[in-house]
Amino acid sequence: MSRFRNVPQGPPIEVFALNKAFLDDPYEPKVNLGAGAYRDEKGQPWVLPVVRKTERLMAQDDFLNHEYLPVLGLDTFSSAATALLLGEDSHVFSKGLAFGVQVLSGTGALRMAAEFLSKQLKYNTFYVSDPTWENHNLVFTNAGFKDARKYRYWDPKTRGIDFEGMIEDLKSAPEDSVIILHACAHNPTGCDPTQEQWKKIAEVMEERKLFPMFDSAYQGFASGDIEKDAWAVRYFVDKGFELLCAQSFAKNFGLYNERVGNLTFVANCKEVAVAVKSQVTLSVRGMYSNPPNHGARIVATILNNPGLFQEWKDCIKIMSRRIHSMRKELRDRLEKLGTPGSWEHITSQIGMFSYTGLNAKQSEHMIECFHVYMLKSGRINMCGLNPENVDYVAKAIYDTINEFPSN
Repeated sequence: MSRFRNVPQGPPIEVFALNKAFLDDPYEPKVNLGAGAYRDEKGQPWVLPVVRKTERLMAQDDFLNHEYLPVLGLDTFSSAATALLLGEDSHVFSKGLAFGVQVLSGTGALRMAAEFLSKQLKYNTFYVSDPTWENHNLVFTNAGFKDARKYRYWDPKTRGIDFEGMIEDLKSAPEDSVIILHACAHNPTGCDPTQEQWKKIAEVMEERKLFPMFDSAYQGFASGDIEKDAWAVRYFVDKGFELLCAQSFAKNFGLYNERVGNLTFVANCKEVAVAVKSQVTLSVRGMYSNPPNHGARIVATILNNPGLFQEWKDCIKIMSRRIHSMRKELRDRLEKLGTPGSWEHITSQIGMFSYTGLNAKQSEHMIECFHVYMLKSGRINMCGLNPENVDYVAKAIYDTINEFPSN
């Protein structure tokens, strides 16, 4: 009899199960709007030209080797990533109050942050937006947090932010609660606070002594402007907050399987930063010892070379413009078909994802009847749309809503 006999069957992870179902489906036409990865106008993965160029340069460099990286990773990467987030002229960066740690993409950054906040600061309560990226809860509870809570965010009636509800929930949060904030391109809704709203969020968090935990997965990729997409984090830093920010380079560099991430710490004194770094070093050592080299060196090479850096910024503009274009095309087609409801939110949202407003029944019908794969929440990846399938998807939404009207 197996020693593992009492291990219960875990539930499937929706986004991965959805992608497998799409790959196994022989039907044509079929459309994958579930997976969170960029696709070009032909529906194919896109390796950024500047990434290809950098890999060729690396392959020709006989001085590169496969030795272990330091525990906290490649310093040229983490320093450049932190400067990208906070700005080259950031006072906390120049004074040694901020530092970065190379980790295993955005998920690894969140896990390392959660473990530090739980074990070192003894924080126990965390808040996520309702809804949020489904992995936030799992990462924080696995790292030791016991009290998982939500703050209101999505208003299904307006298909926008329930800002008053969000502020009300933050005002009632207990002191030292960790508040997970999406730096830009909120996943899954695509709805971001305005700058004035961010100021109010910061004001309430300062009053209530709440801890900001930013998740930045789309800097530059969201709007095409790296400065604009970092505004919220920089504002909190300028307001004097100590904070953590998880950075991912999967989307904005197209390095999905390289697991390139950075965890930025911002402290209020240099001595504290030194102690924090020592504890993070021990956590990394006990978890995975040190991070991989290849992807981090690609990012470091590009961010530290002015010419390559400009080429990268041109690439993220191409990606963000294509997403913006598909938002406009989908909305135009839905409106021309006379699809019931308002579709303004498709173009007012930002980033890779759109919360369409379709309910679970409608989303299931999209899959079963039209083979348009999307999450049951109604979230779609705008990158899955292209000139060849946008008419098909729009007509599928039109037919679905007419057959199953929303309550």
